[in-house]
Amino acid sequence: MKRKDIVPTQIERQMRDEDFIVSKTDTKGIITYGNPIFIEFSGYSEAELIGTQHNIIRHPDMPRAAFKLAWDTIQAGQEFFAYVKNMSKDGSYYWVFAHITPDFDQSGRIIGYTSVRRCPKRSAIEALTPVYRQMLEAEQAAGARDAIAAGTKVLVDLLNLKDMSYEALVFAL
Repeated sequence: MKRKDIVPTQIERQMRDEDFIVSKTDTKGIITYGNPIFIEFSGYSEAELIGTQHNIIRHPDMPRAAFKLAWDTIQAGQEFFAYVKNMSKDGSYYWVFAHITPDFDQSGRIIGYTSVRRCPKRSAIEALTPVYRQMLEAEQAAGARDAIAAGTKVLVDLLNLKDMSYEALVFAL
């Protein structure tokens, strides 16, 4: 469950080039594993993380539409790449370049997800920050019921303007 009492700060924690944050969840996004780097950057203890929703680290600057795209992609059995701003327990934030993959059982059913995050390119963060801000503003203006559709429209319009897919955009940054 996301903590409502955490106030976001302007303090950024930067991943080291050699860092890899790894976490695993079940199919509902409940954390089942987090490596020591995940524990370090999240600011939560392992006991606080295991059994909670992965969105415990969701930063309020991230548009809901970005996570809808992620969920739609991984639930369809495909891998997903994204730049994500996360929030630590103390309110500080850290950017990651995330690679999320579905985990399958022997019969091909999705049984969970693995996310490996590494140090993002600063130029990619600078390019995506205004896009995420526009998506978030559109979501807020639309209201809760239509928020995801409004944020998605901002992203789709940008992709159409650039004549590229979401994945192509991510890898072009």
